Amino acid sequence: MGRFSYLQRVFSAYLGSGRSHLTFWHDDPQVNEKADPYKLAEYYMPFFAKADYPGQQDEMGVPMLDYRGKVGLQYNPIAIAQYGLGNYNLYKRTGRAERRDRFLKAADWLVQNLETTRWGTKVWNHHFDWEYRDALKSPWYSALSQGQGVSLLLRARKETGNEAYLKAAEEAFATFKRGLDEGGVTYKDRDGNLWFEEAIVDPPTHILNGFMWAAWGVYDYSLYTGDPWVKELFKASVKTLKQNLPLFDAGYWSLYEHSGTKMKMLASPFYHNLHIVQLKVMHRLTGERLFHQFAERWEGYRNSPLKKTRALLYKSIFKLAYY
Repeated sequence: MGRFSYLQRVFSAYLGSGRSHLTFWHDDPQVNEKADPYKLAEYYMPFFAKADYPGQQDEMGVPMLDYRGKVGLQYNPIAIAQYGLGNYNLYKRTGRAERRDRFLKAADWLVQNLETTRWGTKVWNHHFDWEYRDALKSPWYSALSQGQGVSLLLRARKETGNEAYLKAAEEAFATFKRGLDEGGVTYKDRDGNLWFEEAIVDPPTHILNGFMWAAWGVYDYSLYTGDPWVKELFKASVKTLKQNLPLFDAGYWSLYEHSGTKMKMLASPFYHNLHIVQLKVMHRLTGERLFHQFAERWEGYRNSPLKKTRALLYKSIFKLAYY
């Protein structure tokens, strides 16, 4: 895509007028205290700001994100799933028909836009190129969209009884049964750790927030089906997270991923906050105290002006060096 095009798009998104894709993504991450970890009910984060996304929508009311530059206005299946989950949460709290209509429109879009890969798996593709360590070329898919799409579809099936939602959820979940080299989203490293990969690249980068969000989709599928194999898959992801959390700790901030670059890729302030919330949710889902301990440690980093400034300076240098 080129460095100039990337910088032009980024400056337009951050400094330009109007609503860019950042309007959707950069909300205030929170734990949904009303979510029940033992049954398929409200989602684990509220996503209320995303439920009322003020940006553009298509003629059916499905949100589209403006990435500016050459990428422009696009559907993003992750955003659509989160928009749907936020409206589902609000529907369960208010009973308002408008909220039900919104979350089902998002679920309908997911049903209608599952695409078949060359391996025969069903995925939600992103139909735009994206700057990453290795450029993600259209079309590309992600464990993150697969997991959150499953989470929304299962709730739509529970709410309506419509088998189309369950069929799509089953087809999308099948990607968690396959490795990256056969149309799936899972990767087993040399130590036997099982990862769900947000970005399908070689070697994998283990994006932390995407891994945890994808794992919640596996958790929801296990709640819905009661399948012992799926429960074991989730347990394997918990084991991976427990063993690798120290490797995402820079001593003053959290890492976004294992970038494979000489400089480690720190999380932005938004993603650092998101990691804290996700770890609190993981603690609620599993009872694993380690997740709570790391959430508290990373909150300490966030609340330290010195550590926060250090992280911001380091992150700026990283961006200049690698983007």
